Amino acid sequence: MSYKAPLKDMLFGIRHLAGLDELARIPAFEDAGFETAQAVLEECAKFNEGVLSPLNWAGDQNPSSWKQGVVTTTPGFKEAFKQYVEGGWQGLQHPVDFGGQGLPKTIGAACGEMLNSANMSFALCPLLTDGAIEALLTAGSDELKATYLEKLVSGQWTGTMNLTEPQAGSDLAAVRSRAEPQPDGTYKVFGTKIYITYGEHDMAENIVHLVLARVTGAPEGVKGISLFVVPKFMVQADGSPGARNDVHCVSIEHKLGIKASPTAVLQYGDHGGAVGYLVGQENRGLEYMFIMMNSARYAVGMQGIAIAERAYQKAVQFAKDRVQSRPVDGSLPGSGPIIAHPDVKRMLMTMRAYTEGCRAMAAVAAVAYDAAHHHPDADTRKQNQSFYEFMVPLVKGYSTEMSLEVTSMGVQVHGGMGFIEETGAAQYYRDAKILTIYEGTTAIQANDLVGRKTSRDGGQTARAIAGQIEATETELRAQGGAAALAVAKRLQAARLALLDVIDFVAGNSKASPNAVFAGSVPYLMLAGNVVAGWQMARALLVAEQALASGDAGDFGADFMHAKITTARFYADHLLTKARGIRDAIVEGSDSVNALAVDAF
Repeated sequence: MSYKAPLKDMLFGIRHLAGLDELARIPAFEDAGFETAQAVLEECAKFNEGVLSPLNWAGDQNPSSWKQGVVTTTPGFKEAFKQYVEGGWQGLQHPVDFGGQGLPKTIGAACGEMLNSANMSFALCPLLTDGAIEALLTAGSDELKATYLEKLVSGQWTGTMNLTEPQAGSDLAAVRSRAEPQPDGTYKVFGTKIYITYGEHDMAENIVHLVLARVTGAPEGVKGISLFVVPKFMVQADGSPGARNDVHCVSIEHKLGIKASPTAVLQYGDHGGAVGYLVGQENRGLEYMFIMMNSARYAVGMQGIAIAERAYQKAVQFAKDRVQSRPVDGSLPGSGPIIAHPDVKRMLMTMRAYTEGCRAMAAVAAVAYDAAHHHPDADTRKQNQSFYEFMVPLVKGYSTEMSLEVTSMGVQVHGGMGFIEETGAAQYYRDAKILTIYEGTTAIQANDLVGRKTSRDGGQTARAIAGQIEATETELRAQGGAAALAVAKRLQAARLALLDVIDFVAGNSKASPNAVFAGSVPYLMLAGNVVAGWQMARALLVAEQALASGDAGDFGADFMHAKITTARFYADHLLTKARGIRDAIVEGSDSVNALAVDAF
């Protein structure tokens, strides 16, 4: 089936949960109010529904191919990328100084979701370019910015992120690629990098690789890693691509999913050394690369939401069309569509609630990012930065793990037909699996949540978020009504479970690290569940108030009723998991670590 962008839900979250109108009072975004968001999202939907979505199945069936160092993308991708560039989509949220549109992340994230729902394999190319742009904006010299940023922001050139090596997966301390200083200030780069998304392709005239390597004589470990720009083609004085640099694609991977996205093995320096340009200072490369990684981690979380939405839409359509068995309540005289069966409704509601909850959570994180970077008040910037940093592992980790459950349910709704590739349901399931792995596995996100985001400040940021959740509970009780009171009850129980875990993590990380890290991923899943549920509770407040006032606006009464129902479902069926997760973390660490290694 064709993809239809969920514009109403996106715009609802942007306006009522993220508070875009308030963000537009900041001078940097005074032209980025709700009307602008609506216009941009509607235009973005047209492109993704009409151009990219039809190529999604083709990319799975006819992936990118490699022959003698040349990568050819799926037929239609090159032409679609040209339209993407001409539409200005790459520069949507990048600075106007380099040719971008300067729109807030709050709008850009919604566009990113549509791009990934339409065609996740295609969307990976712009995703990596965004990360390269962020790194150069933050740490690049004026010369590097002048040479590369305008072409990257326009999409004329694309960017990559080169971390992983055969012997160095997530452990970047083991990076062996080396960089030798040259008399002219450049470096010669040597080494092998693997899993490089769009490391070679035929869609742009140049590829700008950002590469981690060790300068000769650098310290061992992460403190000795530097970051380099290594272009596929050298850049001439007039800014055009010149001679080929000494970096070559020696193969691409054969993968479970995202098959149209070429995942390259790149070899640097086989013919004398690839010319590289230092980004920032020597030995601070990992620090700069984390700028790219944090940008990419949020974007991968959006990929999880995007693929979940696509799977949900397909499952709903199938459930409405597939006639099988008489409803258990006898409401039909014979067989009816399977959407009449309670268990199918349960699966569809689970898919819907997870997706809407994570979308709302991501929107609130995006607006915090925008305020952290552009609000005129320093204290407000600081508070929003802390909130956003806490949210990144939740958006990345929870949303991607959620997408696996949702896409699996999508296959289940289809029954045996879901296991048949021709229906397309299996592609979403296969594509979703990588999301919990790249840009840091779920365990790495959880380690970040435990270490940097909870233990480091003694749980202060996490408890402050819990305080905001408690305020929402108070609003729900004041509003009254069966749905609001039921959600308040569930939200309170989930918040108290989360607070117990925060206290456990903050209080035991140093004294009992094995006990804490045994529950790190469950902690991440608990925190993501509660924060997404909190946003659904806020959505219920807005919807009930709109219906009570008789002013549902352009969203309509039906949308508001559905939002209330979905929020209630989230509270009843998803937030209720919180207590069990709390018990597993706080009381279950001994059984995780008890079995001797030899007994496995």
